[in-house]
Amino acid sequence: MTKPDAEAELKRLREAIDQVDEVLVKLLNQRARYAVQIGEIKGELSLPIYSPEREKEVLLRVESRSQGPLEPAAVRRLFERIIDESRRVERESAHR
Repeated sequence: MTKPDAEAELKRLREAIDQVDEVLVKLLNQRARYAVQIGEIKGELSLPIYSPEREKEVLLRVESRSQGPLEPAAVRRLFERIIDESRRVERESAHR
C-alpha cells in the first residue's frame, strides 16, 4: 500500500469509527431511558435497584455474544461500566 493509499484508508476507517460511535451513543442513551423507566417502576413497587441475578444474566449473555476481536472478558468489563451507569440513572429516577 502506498503512503497516500494508507493515509486515505486511515481517514476512511476513522470516519467509520466516528459513525459507529454516534450509533453507540444513541443506543447507550436509549438503554439509559429504559433504565429510567425501570427505576420508576421499581420505585412504585418498592423493589431494590440492585438486582444481582439480573446483572449476572446480562453479563453472561453479552459475553457469550462476543465474536471478537474483543474477548468476552473485555465485553464484560465494558458492560459492567454500562450497568453501573444504568443503575445510577435508575436510582435517580426511583427517588423522584
